[in-house]
Amino acid sequence: MRNILLHLGLAGALALGLCLSAGVAQQNQDKNEPPAGGSTGKEKSAPSAISRLTIEVTAGDDNKPVENASIYLKTLEQKLIKDKKFEVNVKTNLQGVAHVPDAPTGRVLIQVVASGWKTYGHWYDVADQQQTIKVHLERPPKWY
Repeated sequence: MRNILLHLGLAGALALGLCLSAGVAQQNQDKNEPPAGGSTGKEKSAPSAISRLTIEVTAGDDNKPVENASIYLKTLEQKLIKDKKFEVNVKTNLQGVAHVPDAPTGRVLIQVVASGWKTYGHWYDVADQQQTIKVHLERPPKWY
């Protein structure tokens, strides 16, 4: 039994060595050949337009920024075969600003939930790649 394990160990080491040497040979071959299309691979492509929605949340009479407010962004594309949904949750920073990267364009529902403030929800039409939406929260009604 011990001899079998010893032979299997040698066979495994041999197989590993062959795989490693094949990988090194492939890397050396790749370094010598220029990439297809005449590109050296070191050029950077032009930066594409980044879609980023900015939401600024303020509250109260003095328009103070609301930090740590939860923002829920939802959209629904209705098609004949299947509905496509997009949902994302973000929080505001100390300045009351939240950024939604790769935000979809079209009709979106923005809901804002913050402790001590009335919950906000409204549909917006997002058309620009870089758009800023300002949201103002009100005090909740008093319960007597």
